[in-house]
This record gives sequence, structure tokens and C-alpha cells, in this order.
Amino acid sequence: MSAALGVSESYLSKIMSKLRQDGIVRAVPGVNGGYELAKPADQITFLEVIQAIEGRQHLFECSNISSQQHQLLAEQDQEERGQSNLNPNRNVCLVKQVMDGAERQLNQYLQEHTIQTVVDAAVAAGRFPVHKK
Repeated sequence: MSAALGVSESYLSKIMSKLRQDGIVRAVPGVNGGYELAKPADQITFLEVIQAIEGRQHLFECSNISSQQHQLLAEQDQEERGQSNLNPNRNVCLVKQVMDGAERQLNQYLQEHTIQTVVDAAVAAGRFPVHKK
């Protein structure tokens, strides 16, 4: 599997371990063992898979909230909204507000798509054989 994906066996092992810990796959013992999905493919969202592998941190953190450029942008934004400079939100990271909105949209999209979504598309395109049991 690592050769087909173009990754090292150790990297793939770490990924599979994370997926197993989050209950996405389970180990199958034996000579023909390996891994299988721990629940139906239509119940595993892409958001779950990405969070299992990458963690559940935010995609963006504002690191220069005290910079002069940020202060000028915050003041300009407040002036455009008719707010005074005494606004308690003066130090809010404006870029983070935009990025958090984008992250919410991305997470919603990933939550709406499952492993089964991709399998169905691959079967429809004739790129994935259908195994009937």
C-alpha cells in the first residue's frame, strides 16, 4: 500500500495508527490481515479523517496582532464602521476573522463528504471495481 501511495512504510504506519486510535480503521489480525474501516464508509467524514491525521488545531493563528500594520488596519476598520478608537475589540486580529470564516466553511464541506462519496464517484467513473459479497 505504501508503494501505491508513494509514501514510506513508517509514515503510512503512523497514519494508520492515528486512524485506528480515532476509531476510523481497525486492525485485522492474521496472515491476510491489515486494516479495514471500523464503521461504514458513509459514516466516515473527510473532516474526521483529516482531524485524526492532522489534529484539531486551527488553521490560522494571528501572530502579529501588536504590529503597527495591524493597528492601522484595525483603526481603519473601526473608522469605516463608525466606531471609536476606544472599542474593546481594537486588538482583534482582522485576518483571523476572515480565516476563521473560511475554516468554518471548509469544515462544513468536509463534514458533508464521506469516504462513500469518493467510492461512489470512483465506481461511477469506472475507476474502482465493485466487489459484491
